[in-house]
Amino acid sequence: MYQFQCDYNQGAHPRIMERLLETNLEQTVGYGEDHYCAAAREAIRTAIGRTDVDVHFLVGGTQANATVISSILRPYQGVLCATTGHINVHETGAIEHGGHKVLAVNAKDGLLEAEQIRKAMELHYAEDGPEHTVQPGMVYISFSSELGTVYTLQQLREISSACREYGLPLFIDGARMGYGLASEGCDVTLQDIAELADVFYLGGTKQGALFGEAVVIVNDALKKDFRYFIKQNGGMLAKGRLLGLQFLTLFEDGLYFRISQHAVRQALRIRDAFESKGFEMLVHSPSNQQFPILDNDTMSRLAENFLFSVWQKIDESHTAVRFCTSWATDEKAVDSLINAI
Repeated sequence: MYQFQCDYNQGAHPRIMERLLETNLEQTVGYGEDHYCAAAREAIRTAIGRTDVDVHFLVGGTQANATVISSILRPYQGVLCATTGHINVHETGAIEHGGHKVLAVNAKDGLLEAEQIRKAMELHYAEDGPEHTVQPGMVYISFSSELGTVYTLQQLREISSACREYGLPLFIDGARMGYGLASEGCDVTLQDIAELADVFYLGGTKQGALFGEAVVIVNDALKKDFRYFIKQNGGMLAKGRLLGLQFLTLFEDGLYFRISQHAVRQALRIRDAFESKGFEMLVHSPSNQQFPILDNDTMSRLAENFLFSVWQKIDESHTAVRFCTSWATDEKAVDSLINAI
């Protein structure tokens, strides 16, 4: 049985494993202050095209989200995000556990809109005594979203503009950044992300690394003492060089982007196969996550040989499911799935 359930069900790219083995007995200083982490930071800065950003390596996505958000918000503030946003539905209340409310907004196909941000701010200050309610203090979006959808450059510019209009830092969750940038028809670059966001991160866990995320802080006002927040939130790895070496391997020659393209190509093959047989999709996703709506019989038959996620009940006889590809998805497995479809 081949698993299309998620994009983190395999280990790491072979080149990363080779580098980890080659350097296994090498002694380095800890906590991300080694020469591999330094080289990885420079490789990421080169990919972004900026030398003025801070780069920090954290152990995982939940730690990255909790750390960034807690470092920005005051105690009376919350974070605006789509109702489908990862911090709202798939992190077990980690943000609330840290003392901040997630202010969820209904968003079409998982994509927050600039006008929704403005409306949220207007409604807050229209309150009779706004200090009695949680103040929106920042905005969180994902690229790509939980539904595999991807913002256009124009949409990102509008969101960034709305955030700056109200003094709200914009945080972009990039757990699937590579897949978003490689998505069909994407007109956004990593340079655009750095220009429009105050802070974002580049996912490793879902994008070829064993584990780890690279947080990039663009806004100078958010840089001070960030390492303290990493440590306090459990995101700092003692053997930090393991993170640095992985991201150095991913970014020193563009491997990150090439393996992302592979994942998206395979996902679009799956999407096209379902659509060619008349199956509707829950959303139009141009990235590595696809959400066909299946009748119960088809879902049962496909489940005999393939593992996928049950996503959303549509009616008594139809369910939206998720097929997810990754950097390591076997093309022959996709061939088999297509034949089954």
